[in-house]
Amino acid sequence: MESILKNKYYLYLTEFFAGMSVMAVELGASRLLAPYFSSSQIVWTIIIGTIMIAMALGNIWGGRSADKNPDPDRLYMRLIIAALWIAAIPVVGKYIILAISAVLVMSINNNFLILAGFAACMVIFVFPLFLLGTVTPSLVKYTVDSLDDSGKTVGTLGAFNTIGSIIGTFMPTFVTIPAVGTAVTFLIFSGVLLVLGLVYFLSRKVKGKACAIAVFFFIVCSILGHSGSFAFWEGRLLYEGESIYNYLQVKDTDDSVILSTNVLFGVQSIMKKGDSLTGMYYDYALAAPVMAGIHEKKGADILILGMGTGTYAKQCMHYFENISVEGVEIDQKITDLAGEYFALPDTVEVTTYDGRAYLQAVDKKYDVIMVDAYQDITIPFQMSSVEFFMLVKEHLKEDGVMVVNMNMHSDEEGNINEYLSDTIANVFPSVYTADVWGSTNRELFAAQNREILEYFTEKIDLLGNEELADMMRQVSGRLSAYEKGELLLTDDKAPVELLGMSVIDGLIQNEIGYYKKVFKEEGIRGILNAM
Repeated sequence: MESILKNKYYLYLTEFFAGMSVMAVELGASRLLAPYFSSSQIVWTIIIGTIMIAMALGNIWGGRSADKNPDPDRLYMRLIIAALWIAAIPVVGKYIILAISAVLVMSINNNFLILAGFAACMVIFVFPLFLLGTVTPSLVKYTVDSLDDSGKTVGTLGAFNTIGSIIGTFMPTFVTIPAVGTAVTFLIFSGVLLVLGLVYFLSRKVKGKACAIAVFFFIVCSILGHSGSFAFWEGRLLYEGESIYNYLQVKDTDDSVILSTNVLFGVQSIMKKGDSLTGMYYDYALAAPVMAGIHEKKGADILILGMGTGTYAKQCMHYFENISVEGVEIDQKITDLAGEYFALPDTVEVTTYDGRAYLQAVDKKYDVIMVDAYQDITIPFQMSSVEFFMLVKEHLKEDGVMVVNMNMHSDEEGNINEYLSDTIANVFPSVYTADVWGSTNRELFAAQNREILEYFTEKIDLLGNEELADMMRQVSGRLSAYEKGELLLTDDKAPVELLGMSVIDGLIQNEIGYYKKVFKEEGIRGILNAM
């Protein structure tokens, strides 16, 4: 055995850093996929399952390879290859994801997120993690000297791997990704693996040319991949970055500044350049303060769960006087962006907390509670259950109104909005919905007062702002009473990701139906001409 391997601590360090890198790559995978496929439990299941498959296959093949040819050169060369593959992910990963998505969206009708996410994981992550899966059985071969201490040696290897995995779990989430981003995180842990391999070969003074090529390739990947821009085709981004929770993009348009947590679609917050209405669901949600009679009160309290950058807060402050607006936003970085790019007033108090946990921690009652924590299919199950809406009800004043933004409209029976509406209708006696014109959003209004619709209709003409009054007339014309059903979401059972995925499939097919027809008739050339 080579001299550097006579010291078992080097082998233990190899196990330690291999375990650390596996977990770091897994967490990096979630951040690479989230801007395209969301960060739902479905996506996490795909990532974990795919990585476990890769590791299991690596364990089997690594053990057999070590028995047939116990040459440490083979192990450390595999580490270098894995390191270089991981280093290339920031350079080519996003292009692979987009290419796979483009192929699948034209060829399948159902389960797009599952199939696209699984295919992307298989192509991008299986190979390097398969190679890392060979580390443990190979190291066992090199470290076990006799059966007398084999248990102790294997146990020590396992401990080093576990400790490395623990650090590899916490460091990307709380240190590297928020500080330097997903791309550099991949490069950091790729560099660690590369150094392990280089130290081994340099100590033996072999494979010099291969080591030099590996260093050159790593440097090239570091130069090309360090920026980590996901929306590389966008030319008007004011900001692109990451927080502990989200990919974040602030885009400047001719009339708006927009926050999105998804590369391809979605508007989480918007600021119009001027004091006009947004033309989105926020305008419809202004009906809640009118239903609660805020315009006739000397003072009122509004709570927004899912504050974003404060679009709804600023609208309420613009159209209603003598109100106090509080917001709860789990992502502090979004709150920071609200002050920097979206002119959120300092008078709006924003608490960095989970919406449900916040309600459990305070006793205050509000005139209006806006629930807007729903993004694509990542609806927090804990904010969609009967138990949650009962908690909201407890924090509303007697004449208070809850408004919920539901952003995945579907006419399919048993869809996610029907589940949410039934759940809310089993808590509140008065529930009305209004589909937002020109979008997939639906606004739901709930109250204990059964006469809110009549009250709302009567008060529209008394509003002092004619622009607001016109908007409320539009909302009034679209409001319909919701009859209670039996589709309930509870803390114990709330399959929101699967329900949401079904709606997403339908939305995707509606959006690309024209292009699929062109593709079938004219092929790629037709698609390019159509675009």
